[in-house]
Amino acid sequence: MTADSRDLLALMRRRRSVRRFRPSPIAPATIRRLLEAARLAPSAHNRQPWRFVVIEDGAKRARLAEAMADRLRRDRLMDGDAPDVVAADAQRSMRRLSDAPCAILVCLTMESMDHYPDEHRNRAEHTMAVQSVAMAGENLLLAAAAEGLGACWLCGPLFAGDEARRALGLPPAWEPQGVVLLGEAEQVPAPRGRLSLDEIVRW
Repeated sequence: MTADSRDLLALMRRRRSVRRFRPSPIAPATIRRLLEAARLAPSAHNRQPWRFVVIEDGAKRARLAEAMADRLRRDRLMDGDAPDVVAADAQRSMRRLSDAPCAILVCLTMESMDHYPDEHRNRAEHTMAVQSVAMAGENLLLAAAAEGLGACWLCGPLFAGDEARRALGLPPAWEPQGVVLLGEAEQVPAPRGRLSLDEIVRW
């Protein structure tokens, strides 16, 4: 086992999903290093279908949080959930996004991907783009851990893509996939369990 391999495994083991942050801002050079790591991810056909929106301004984060919370409220109430439970869930969601010193909206675009005359292959192509963007997101999370930052990937934008686009004035072709919260961790969460190799691998 090489030193690089040991260091990488150690980094992966200490990475945590952090949802509560200190208010300290993140240096622009640090954010650029995280984005550099993200863009080095592998991608289908090397088309690099990821797009990133850095949201440092508190008012813009609050606007995005409110837009996504509105969609959450509508969906949950339509499901028949109790209004007080829905209100608490929406408030928690807004607080997480608003309180983070920085958020990066991770988007997908199909503009450079292949297009086919049949739906089956187009669905596969879209899935390849989703996989590519997810790998860029993992690079970003690992880079944040290497910088000593807390980070958390939230999937809310998948449920509120139109709202996120409108709130931030994004092009229609940008499909929000997730938002990464970034900052100095207020508290590092305890490790969570992982399935053993015996449970997930067939040799």
